[in-house]
Amino acid sequence: MSDGQDEHSNPSGSGAESDTSQDSSSDDEEEAQPTAKAYNTLLQQFVSHNRSNAAEGEPRRKRRKLDHGSLTQEDDNVAIHHDAEDDAYSEEDLEPEEIGEEDEPESEEGSVEADKAADEEVDDAFEQHFEHPDENELAMRLAAIQKGQWTTKKLDGIKGGRGVYQLPADNDTAPSRRKVKAVNDIRLKPRLVENANKVLGDFDGVEQAVAPSLFGYEDVLFGARTTKNAERMRHMACLHALNHIVKTRDRVLKNNTKLAAASEDTEAEYRDQGFTRPKILYLLETKQAVVRAINSITQLYTFEQQENKKRFLDMFSLPEDKFSDDRPDDFRELFEGNDENEFRIGVKLTRKTLKFYSTFYNSDIIFASALGLRRAIESSNEKKKDSDFLSSIEMVIMEQADATLMQNWDHAEFIFEHLNLQPKDAHGCDFSRVRSWYLDGHAPYFRQIVVLSAYLTPKINTLYNKHMRNYSGRLKFTPDYTSGLIENLSYGIKQTFSRFDSPSHLTDPDARFKYFNTAILPQITRLPRPPQGGPGVLVFIPSYLDFVRVRNALVDSDLSYASISEYTDATDIRKARSHFMSGRHTLLLYTGRAHHFHRYSLRGVKRVVFYGLPENPRFYDEIVGFVGKTVEQGHIGRVEASVRVCFSKWERLELERIAGSKRVGKMIGDKGDMFDFV
Repeated sequence: MSDGQDEHSNPSGSGAESDTSQDSSSDDEEEAQPTAKAYNTLLQQFVSHNRSNAAEGEPRRKRRKLDHGSLTQEDDNVAIHHDAEDDAYSEEDLEPEEIGEEDEPESEEGSVEADKAADEEVDDAFEQHFEHPDENELAMRLAAIQKGQWTTKKLDGIKGGRGVYQLPADNDTAPSRRKVKAVNDIRLKPRLVENANKVLGDFDGVEQAVAPSLFGYEDVLFGARTTKNAERMRHMACLHALNHIVKTRDRVLKNNTKLAAASEDTEAEYRDQGFTRPKILYLLETKQAVVRAINSITQLYTFEQQENKKRFLDMFSLPEDKFSDDRPDDFRELFEGNDENEFRIGVKLTRKTLKFYSTFYNSDIIFASALGLRRAIESSNEKKKDSDFLSSIEMVIMEQADATLMQNWDHAEFIFEHLNLQPKDAHGCDFSRVRSWYLDGHAPYFRQIVVLSAYLTPKINTLYNKHMRNYSGRLKFTPDYTSGLIENLSYGIKQTFSRFDSPSHLTDPDARFKYFNTAILPQITRLPRPPQGGPGVLVFIPSYLDFVRVRNALVDSDLSYASISEYTDATDIRKARSHFMSGRHTLLLYTGRAHHFHRYSLRGVKRVVFYGLPENPRFYDEIVGFVGKTVEQGHIGRVEASVRVCFSKWERLELERIAGSKRVGKMIGDKGDMFDFV
């Protein structure tokens, strides 16, 4: 169970949420199920439905029912359930204006074969990936995925980053990738091209490395998100999502027109849909982040009308000016505006209208936090927990995975475990229009996942290996950590990295605690007391569970200490900071999440002990900076100031970001266990 919290404004509520039971099916169990069983079950439902219609004397159904009742929502937590007659596409989607010139159906003289040939563009990723995948190639790639066989290609020559591209294959043939240097190199629907060129235009080096996979429907794990590239990466993701929605809708509408014009004897089959309408799941951390994503969509697609826009802004948006410029830019980006992190909202797109607060089953995009979406699934009737609206998700965009880690990663895992499961109810689905790979249970291999994060962690890498198994391939991109953060620090303070033995990552917390008690605490106890103030030792502890363990161990010690965690109330925080700065307390215990949610500037810090390495490398810079400020103010000399870092071989990713990839191998595997930097 994660030691994280659900919502930074109410940390005390984390325990109960973490214990919530999850769906019992795993990826391995899903793969082991015979695909024919899922197909036959759904086919039997469809056949029995047709027989009942025939028995009642109804004609053969050629198109889906369009009449349904409208649902309203009284708050921002949009309704999930709908009437059985709710359909994937409503009457407004079938307005004549909906079909553009490029989408007009053929005349009666045209043939289905000619239309199909015109649609199958060799360089159209949508056609290749979803509509007409090569069956033989697909079978081989699915088999390779299930065996864990991936052919890897390193992407060289990218300024500021490094990429690894993988294609499921049982041979070592290096996969090829097309070049995408600008918007004009992407096959977009014509109505998107003009705005896309205005907003994005040409791509820089990093964007050119990511674009082929992003717009090629491959999984993307981008571990180099910064406040500088965040907006353009958001524009790229939203452009791809819009293009997918428009292409899907236009294909369905075109086929609807053909079915309406077909004679009763025509046996044409058009498999162009999933079980339900929602196709895009956008996982975000704050309501303000949803506002930014919507702004990106409206810049890329011109809507004549936006329904419920005022209500949306009232519920989701706040002025983005509550923090001063002395706060770090990544902190301001995350917490400016409305930083509430329990939310979900459905959005429907028609040719002319953007509709907020559509019910999930009538939405094209679902914007939600992992916490908000999980509670929406679990808040329904215990016997009817509904996640069927996630059964046909074809694209997941997770914009700030590093911020999700600071909440409770269990919620994200819960959502990914409930994606693309076979629906429990039909929800008015016309199974004759459902794509065959949905019926075969292969949707997880067609689904595209795009994860953007400031850095990668073992949990994010587990998500990559477990859920990002796209048959078209996957890309992992990280910054260049050759030098590491430590070479850019200018404090002139001695920093000692101490490696302790840790045989297993499962017993690492025990080994770390033992090392701290036997090697670190005795040194702190022997520190001389300066003429003014106390020793000023700040102990930074990334994990709350470790924090509780250390705090409990200090209860019976002779050391005076204070503590600040994500659960400490404001009054106790003020006392702790004051007593530490004055020297009344020798130690101050400080958690990683407390720093994440508040970014306190602590005074009186003369020495720092990192109980463990922070996952966010900026935290290391900022914590060491506390000592640097004390030195600059003349309260202590550089010789007396010190930084001590405890690490094990299981912290390779964190160590690489701070010490650099050219040193990490030696620091992990060398016989020595002490490494000094200035």
